[in-house]
Amino acid sequence: MRTYQLFINGSFVNAADGRTFESINPFNGEVVATVARAGAEDARRAVAAARAAFDQGPWPAMPLAERSAFLKKLVDAINARQLDLVALEVADSGTTIRKAKEDVALSARNLNYFAKMAAQPLESEIEGLSKPGFSKNLLCWEPVGVVAGIIPWNFPLKMAIWKLGPALAAGNTVVLKPSELTPATAMELAQMVADAGFPPGVVNIIPGYGAEAGEALVRDRQVDKVSFTGSTAVGRKIMSMASETLKKITLECGGKSANIVLDDADLELAVDGALYAIFYHQGQCCEAGSRLLLPLSLHDSFVERLVEKVRRMTIGDPTNPVTEIGPLISQHQRERVLGYIQSGKQEGASLAVGGSTPSGTELSKGFFVEPTIFTGVSNNMKIAREEIFGPVLSVIPYATEDEAVAIANDSPYGLAGGIWSADKERALRIARRLRTGTVWINEWHLISEKAPFGGYKQSGVGREFGMEGIKEYTEAKHLHIDEIGVRSKKFWYDTVVPK
Repeated sequence: MRTYQLFINGSFVNAADGRTFESINPFNGEVVATVARAGAEDARRAVAAARAAFDQGPWPAMPLAERSAFLKKLVDAINARQLDLVALEVADSGTTIRKAKEDVALSARNLNYFAKMAAQPLESEIEGLSKPGFSKNLLCWEPVGVVAGIIPWNFPLKMAIWKLGPALAAGNTVVLKPSELTPATAMELAQMVADAGFPPGVVNIIPGYGAEAGEALVRDRQVDKVSFTGSTAVGRKIMSMASETLKKITLECGGKSANIVLDDADLELAVDGALYAIFYHQGQCCEAGSRLLLPLSLHDSFVERLVEKVRRMTIGDPTNPVTEIGPLISQHQRERVLGYIQSGKQEGASLAVGGSTPSGTELSKGFFVEPTIFTGVSNNMKIAREEIFGPVLSVIPYATEDEAVAIANDSPYGLAGGIWSADKERALRIARRLRTGTVWINEWHLISEKAPFGGYKQSGVGREFGMEGIKEYTEAKHLHIDEIGVRSKKFWYDTVVPK
């Protein structure tokens, strides 16, 4: 079992009130770590440190190559500690070891991208604004200031990098609040920051509960921007609280993504893709393909193939490389998912497979739910409207392309979507009609640090990744430089100033 303190102003310290909490392994209920529990006072201390580091410290004005080098040290540290981080991610979050290996590798790759971007000046000349010889005009993107990053439990290390990478690359200082359910790898990242010699206060990491540390960060007047990933319900609250001081915000919230199979799709590819879209990480993904739209001509045979493969999935110990379905994050989350399954039954959907907790001695202590598929789902059912965040797939039939698009867009969310078709042009035509931030064609879950990611409607505000993601952590400034040089040619002064 590990023990973690808060990381504030370059030092590891206890919570102001001395409180701690335990992080629990979702597979066996064992304690992974005892962690200092940040409260409002700790949030205030962390923000004050970040504020001083931004206003008086070297980070915002540091030469770009030097700032980039600091981030590259973190990349090297993650790569050097891959095995330990993978094991810790599995124990702390219940993710399968196969996914954890991918997550740690991608965390390093994502941060390496931001390290490279940190070396590039965020400045360009505005062409055509004035006549030659009158003025030169520059557009600069400057760091916004102190950033509060609040991350969820489903991708602990990756989400920490998603917040820290672009914010630091742009020259901001950061207070990061990991989820109380999965704080371990973020705290290991804090040790890497300390070992890399970052200036004090540039990075502060304070695990704790949202109603305590999280709300204090959002309301703090010295915080310039809040970047949040989590549920739409919490996102609304953060948006409301941030409005008190007109903070900049980035919100990456919920999803109920539609996965559309066309009648010309490669069935072997589409069946496996549909399973991957929903059951990856037990469905605990904001952009999971939780609504599967099937043409009437393929519906029965497609569902039959899905069910047959689901029944062969390996549910069990996430440290075992053969395991495909691990536990959910907590008892609360399991009860929530089981509640949605009960709702689907009550509303008249048909249970094709799953729908319960698996049996077996090995699984008795874990928060497991069987991979579940409902058929006979209409788009107005609760299981089709609300984000379940678990291994539950709603299969919805459609008759025409127009109906499929209408069903897909009939959602309060708009984070992602997918289309399976042998005709790429046909698929692209439909993709352009979907009101979502990402659309995959014959693919799912592939997110690149070089392309913006985020949602329409109640799936969020702003974008992460790519240049668009970095600019979310900046303020745009226009610099006008006069090139006329003499008073006699500044005729516009005559409208106010006496000759």
